[in-house]
Amino acid sequence: MNDAIKHNTITGNILTPGGWINGALNFGDKVEGIDGAACDPHANGDDYILPGFIDLHVHGGGGKDVMEGGDAVHRIAAIHARHGTTSLLATTMTAPPEDIDVALSAIGAAVRARGRNEARVLGAHLEGPYINSGKLGAQPNYARAATLEEVKRLETLAPLKVITVAPEIAGHLGLVRELADEGVRVQIGHTLGSYDDGVAALEHGASGFTHLFNAMSGLHHREPGMVGAALAHAQFAELIPDLLHVHPGAIKTALRAIPRLYCVSDSTAATGMPDGEYMLGRHTVHKCMGGVRLPDGTLAGSTLTLDQALRNLVGLGLDLADASARVSTHAADYLGLPDRGRIAPGTWSDFVVLDRDLKLKAVYIEGERCDLNDA
Repeated sequence: MNDAIKHNTITGNILTPGGWINGALNFGDKVEGIDGAACDPHANGDDYILPGFIDLHVHGGGGKDVMEGGDAVHRIAAIHARHGTTSLLATTMTAPPEDIDVALSAIGAAVRARGRNEARVLGAHLEGPYINSGKLGAQPNYARAATLEEVKRLETLAPLKVITVAPEIAGHLGLVRELADEGVRVQIGHTLGSYDDGVAALEHGASGFTHLFNAMSGLHHREPGMVGAALAHAQFAELIPDLLHVHPGAIKTALRAIPRLYCVSDSTAATGMPDGEYMLGRHTVHKCMGGVRLPDGTLAGSTLTLDQALRNLVGLGLDLADASARVSTHAADYLGLPDRGRIAPGTWSDFVVLDRDLKLKAVYIEGERCDLNDA
């Protein structure tokens, strides 16, 4: 245990794997114990204590973009910590090889050394370049086919926890199997693939879908597309619940169909910043009225943070415990992390304290209380 972490106690309505407990949460860097009784959290006026948020798709924040390298990842991790994200995957863009190397080298350094008031960087989400050039979305046009040799080289720079792949590209199905066998979560995304391509990818070991509905072939009753493959077969998929990327009705459809649908921000450098121009990889994007777009109007990531994602889900009618799982527990389970995304003895002391309006009051990361004004 870090000697700097003091033993602390906070009280409120604590969401545990077994349900709500009204009482005291005792912790150092790990949870030590929970004292109290089962409760209905809506029957009292106490704060809510939830597992810290886990964001597996983060491009930027605070004016910084992951692709910049250097200390950008630290700035990004600090901005998202202020909004309750206690761990994240720094996410790359499709780019020339040298740009990806710069970004991953910086991500690797951030994984090894978390700064004060920063979310824990768990590794990288390699969103490009192994995507279909016909379905770039907001990705720059540097798409190319993947090779296992290249992926292994990139793995020496930073832990690659998630890789987005278009499975219809020649050679990619075999690669999906090889990566899955090595424990990488392979996601289907930025794809023109058919329903059958999606099913084949899942059979080869793909385990999720990148920003479901966005940048993939859509659902039609005679051509169900990649969206149809996800709705019919996926256990996990990520979705951006900013209410711009996906209509509330489509979100509700996905919630009924995919058991462990989880939410991501897909946040950009514009997150937490005023309207204006920002960089997203090699693209210049414009933030206006809460959205981020390319000059042609294409959505280009978001300004979402996961505390707002939680409120959006509750606004759509989800129970608070279910909404919490979709910004925390399911993402932890997807990465195979039983010690994050839940509050139980022995787990990391990653949690958020929310008032009755679901506004953030405190954030704890591995037992340290974050200064919400320091970022």
